[in-house]
Amino acid sequence: MEEQYTIADAKNKLPSLIHSVETGQAVKLTRHGRPVAVLLSMKDYQRLNRKREGYWSALNSLRKHMEKEGVVVTGEEFEGVRDNSSGREVDLA
Repeated sequence: MEEQYTIADAKNKLPSLIHSVETGQAVKLTRHGRPVAVLLSMKDYQRLNRKREGYWSALNSLRKHMEKEGVVVTGEEFEGVRDNSSGREVDLA
């Protein structure tokens, strides 16, 4: 659970708040009772701020990795996985 402080209290307790943040606990800062900021550890900040790979880029990376490892997907692996029937009949009248 995160700790919560007013900005004025946080100013007076900054060294201890930094210590709390370093141990992995986030600190929420409020102004007039409303949350306005959060203190995070550098580790948490970097985790949240890192660039994420998009779907197609990730898929291409996976394909390249599989190719390097000699894994070949021919499509036969997926035979019989999908139901090719036309489905149920529906009366729209």
